[in-house]
Amino acid sequence: MIEVLQLDRLNTPLIQVILLGCVCLCCPGMFNALMGLGAGGSMSSNIALTDAANGVLYGCFFIVGFFAGSVTNTLGTKSTLTIGSVGYALYASAFWIYDAKKIASIVVIAGAVLGCCAGLFWSAQGAIMMSYPEEKNKGKYVAIFWTLFNLGGIIGSVIALVLNLEQGASSGVSAGTYTAFVVIMLTGVLFSLVLSPSSQVVRPNGTKISMAKATHWKDEIKGAVMVWSDWRMMCLLPAFLASNWFYAYQFRVNAIFFDASTRALNDTMYWALQIVGSIFLGILLDYQGIHRRSRGILCLAFLFFILMAIWAGGFVFQLTFDTTFSDPIHWNTSSFGGPFVLYMLYGMSDALYQTYMYWIMGAMSNDASLLARYAGFYKAVQSAGAAIAFGIDAVNIPLRWECLICWLLVFVSFPLIFLVANQITETNESEDTESCHGSLKIEVLG
Repeated sequence: MIEVLQLDRLNTPLIQVILLGCVCLCCPGMFNALMGLGAGGSMSSNIALTDAANGVLYGCFFIVGFFAGSVTNTLGTKSTLTIGSVGYALYASAFWIYDAKKIASIVVIAGAVLGCCAGLFWSAQGAIMMSYPEEKNKGKYVAIFWTLFNLGGIIGSVIALVLNLEQGASSGVSAGTYTAFVVIMLTGVLFSLVLSPSSQVVRPNGTKISMAKATHWKDEIKGAVMVWSDWRMMCLLPAFLASNWFYAYQFRVNAIFFDASTRALNDTMYWALQIVGSIFLGILLDYQGIHRRSRGILCLAFLFFILMAIWAGGFVFQLTFDTTFSDPIHWNTSSFGGPFVLYMLYGMSDALYQTYMYWIMGAMSNDASLLARYAGFYKAVQSAGAAIAFGIDAVNIPLRWECLICWLLVFVSFPLIFLVANQITETNESEDTESCHGSLKIEVLG
């Protein structure tokens, strides 16, 4: 169990992950809520603009993400996280301005800025979440983070639901919604300033984490490139690509098939089921009754059957309508129940899949600097997938093909994930202490 007594110390891994979760609740959590409303909260006719902005966003995210680990190792996790968090408020503000002034270019520019900021943000986030906990708590810490992160999506969706409850089916969200989103995102920036530097974080066993800065920028570039030589990361690459690919499709379905207030309700439950999925899998992955490798393989098998069932159901549903659907349904419609449950399960499957990705990378090493590079690589490839998916969505191909592509990408990732899970060791403590990377210093406090 995670020690409750840690709560009286700000510089423990538990408190730091909770603070990290609060930052993500306010920044990317609210961003997810805004995107989940469909078309950035705008009217459905603006989907093409949002797709273009998101394509630019994820394209920049892809480029910056590969080198974001090097920036994190140079500036430190706290500073990098703060810089990255600012981009989310700027992006929400751009939609606010577009809603009032109809200046489309500002949304695309804000997407590029957020893409660069997000690459930095998620590298620092991954380094904190995967390297700070003890090995026995890595799954639970991912679940704690994911719970707080997705509370942002829930809060944002509830705000939109309340403020837009009486609006018509084709309406976008109100100006008050954008105002609330921007204020909460700026609060997240303030939360990031409360985080402790990595050198001041102390684990329950008395070890102190310190991420050493590279002596030269060439060393960091070399370290970023070396990630490509890790066969495990290459095996996980299809999974990374698939892990955000489905957002464009799922959010498009929400924007087309449901009216504004129902989209907000769907969004609320989408993020709520993410919390349930992450907590459930995090507990299973940290169960100490069986070896870590066995836990990884058993949970992977569970994931395979659950995700295949959900996507099979989604494809059957998708055969019933397409992009020409012009009568968005409300929650009082008799046909609402099935699609509503499916959309919730989409949220749960996302949490299960990404919780496992973070856990398996955390099981590959305890080296904070290496994990920062892993996180940057993961988010870069993930963003490449999202950029491609939003690009496909923007050209208005039949939704059944979008659904099928998402399903096939997830399917083909599992055999390669198994190759990595099958090589998981019981612990990385001895090899990481003697790591040739030399970027994680552990000292016992006396």
